[in-house]
Amino acid sequence: MNQFQPGNDSVSHPSEHARLGWWCSASSPSTSPGKSLKESLRTVCLPVFLVNSGSGIVAKSGGSGIFGKEWPGDDSLPIVGYAPPCLPEMLGDREFCTDLGLRFPYLGGSMAKGISSAAMAEELGREGMLGFFGAAGLPFAEVESAVGRLAGGDFPYGFNLIHSPQEPDLEDALARLYINKGVRIVEASAFLALTLPLVRYRVHGIHRSPDGAIITPNRIIAKVSREELAARFFSPPPEKFLRELVASGEISPEQADMAARIPMAQDVTAEADSGGHTDNRPAIALFPTILSLASRIGAEYGYRQRLRVGLAGGISTPAAAAAAFTMGAAYIMTGSVNQACIESGTCDEVRNMLAETRQADVTMAPAADMFEMGVTVQVLKRGTMFPMRAAKLYEIYRSFSGIEDIPAAEREKLEQTMFRARLEDIWQDTRAYFLRRDPRQVERGDRDPKHRMALVFRWYLGQAAHWARDGESSRKIDYQVWCGPAMGAFNEWASGSLLEAPSRRKVVTVALNILHGAAVLTRANFLRCQGIRLAPEDLRMEPLEIAQIKEYLR
Repeated sequence: MNQFQPGNDSVSHPSEHARLGWWCSASSPSTSPGKSLKESLRTVCLPVFLVNSGSGIVAKSGGSGIFGKEWPGDDSLPIVGYAPPCLPEMLGDREFCTDLGLRFPYLGGSMAKGISSAAMAEELGREGMLGFFGAAGLPFAEVESAVGRLAGGDFPYGFNLIHSPQEPDLEDALARLYINKGVRIVEASAFLALTLPLVRYRVHGIHRSPDGAIITPNRIIAKVSREELAARFFSPPPEKFLRELVASGEISPEQADMAARIPMAQDVTAEADSGGHTDNRPAIALFPTILSLASRIGAEYGYRQRLRVGLAGGISTPAAAAAAFTMGAAYIMTGSVNQACIESGTCDEVRNMLAETRQADVTMAPAADMFEMGVTVQVLKRGTMFPMRAAKLYEIYRSFSGIEDIPAAEREKLEQTMFRARLEDIWQDTRAYFLRRDPRQVERGDRDPKHRMALVFRWYLGQAAHWARDGESSRKIDYQVWCGPAMGAFNEWASGSLLEAPSRRKVVTVALNILHGAAVLTRANFLRCQGIRLAPEDLRMEPLEIAQIKEYLR
């Protein structure tokens, strides 16, 4: 039997007057086996009783507790600390999980260019979680192929729909694809305002059930980092878009009336400091604000559905997940850490780079999709010159009216280092690409030197992401790897464990370790709130094999 003496390095307990109740065992307390506190906490399906045995404090998972009564007699022992069972599936909002057909309140967020791959979505879905395929930046045919693959499964999955102000036709085509192929869950990201394609997707097939409830087959989970954007998604679809859909015959006036009574998104992910598009907001400030907003807007519109808020950005360890759920997150969403897993749609070289990343190894750089607007994304800076080179391109874009105005020496340097070709040749390649994808960009580029320069510079930004994804080793110095500080936190946690080696990082193994660890730490916090001092080794949640975790969940 493991005993813990008051005041030692393992555990301490309050004085006798803080006794919570009495512990009773089916067998004799003197012979009832005990566990280490760490093992007891990890067995999250059973309660933890800290019992004063007379010679020390013992952790018990069996037996029963009697609270609020005088000594019941027999061989009962005083309880000085108690933590209830806490299964990972109970950490978030059970209604959210039920609505989406999930076991766990855990989402794998979308990463562009298929980095959050179909394989990743499959693995998460089969384990009762939700993974989003990263459709942003991919040719339409590749997204269509991924839809065909995932639609054949019997597990939950979702697809990304990213705001594309430079390519509105592509955004529209993807939204229609999702409607036509029956994709029921979409993650809307990087939206600066609501758009007609997004509204069309949301209200498609809206109807009333026999009891009068409004049913919306298509669900949007919006990822935002600003209150004003969260407010737009929590509000009903804009009336002007509903009028357009009625005028085009895509919905009836009755459907438009129903649509005016639902939120664009019942579920919004508050995105804190993350990889890719981010405002670098601190989670501890952002999340409570968005949660409060959800409460106010829900009351304002009198929705039958309760508005819910999840949290993303910086979540890659059990401690971060536990903090998110403690703040009231309906679910958590991971991103950067998944890119380092073997199922991600990137190359081994990038996975190795990510495994060496520390929290300070990230920075902001111009975004390819919103380059002219000055929008930035968070990327890896260790082992690549992409952030510095991308910033230089934006500086040149701001300073000159066209490629022809760039000083000869500066232009030659660009051609020799970044582009490795004449800028005129890059323009011809870019022109041919947009003739197939979006001819309007070519028309504008032919008549507007500034826009032509932007398209050429966006070629480098876009290719840098492809070089990284595809492992183009001759271009390693130019790799664009989207990454947030969560990657560094994960590496510190995984150091010396089974997850230290990139080859052993599987997306479900990572997810279950984060969730199980969060449940353990939540139980530990119950004890801390009772004045119990826990030793650091009892709180260390080193990663475990999946089989070990599932034993603790039984």
